[in-house]
Amino acid sequence: MTIKTATLNGVATIEIARPEKKNALTAAMYQAMADALRAAADDRSVRAVLISGQPGIFTSGNDLEDFMQRPPQGADSPVAQFMRALLEIDKPVVAAVTGAAIGIGTTMLLHCDFVYVSDEARLATPFVSLGLVPEFASSLLMPASMGHRRAAEKLLLGDPFTASTAVECGLANAVLPAAEVVNHARRVAERFNALPPGAVRDTKRLLRRAGRDAVLQAMTAEGEIFASRLRSPEATEAFQAFFQKRKPDFSKF
Repeated sequence: MTIKTATLNGVATIEIARPEKKNALTAAMYQAMADALRAAADDRSVRAVLISGQPGIFTSGNDLEDFMQRPPQGADSPVAQFMRALLEIDKPVVAAVTGAAIGIGTTMLLHCDFVYVSDEARLATPFVSLGLVPEFASSLLMPASMGHRRAAEKLLLGDPFTASTAVECGLANAVLPAAEVVNHARRVAERFNALPPGAVRDTKRLLRRAGRDAVLQAMTAEGEIFASRLRSPEATEAFQAFFQKRKPDFSKF
């Protein structure tokens, strides 16, 4: 099992557990996470959700082999279901990030309510280097959070950044020692057991209300271009180079 789920003391935990593949996400894993988020949303005993990875790795992003064999198609694809479930859940979502968070490993954090990162964490959104474009409304939310120029470093150049930069840019709440991240995130999630759940849900809806339509529009625009870019010669070269373990050659484009 590559996605582990459990509910304990009011907290539904979604653990990405595929360390032998650096927690790379497959379509089946996206589906499992989408199902877990929807189940948590419907479970009256759940007051918050905790998303975590493994020691030293949150997720390296998409499993590219699985991704190429099962490219996302339409709103019912597993990755689209996961995005929609994370966007729509009205209960607090807390992320505990240790190690690398690549691609959607970073962009999903934009949709979590609390993000705690280890001092060993490294985040990156290298979509352009794969001949692709940003996803999960990151082209909207990252500039809004950190300004155009810093977002350009992350989204156009794909420059990796540290946990402290994530906090400085408004992407995370705090940096903690790696051994403390998950326990701290769980304690934050468990605080919602003592708060009125209806008021929490209504407040989260209000916090998200103003930007919701813009986020959905950004996701739609990104998705259309992303799907087109997947079929582009540039993406073909980038993926072939990845599998052949060589540097891509974009000089002919």
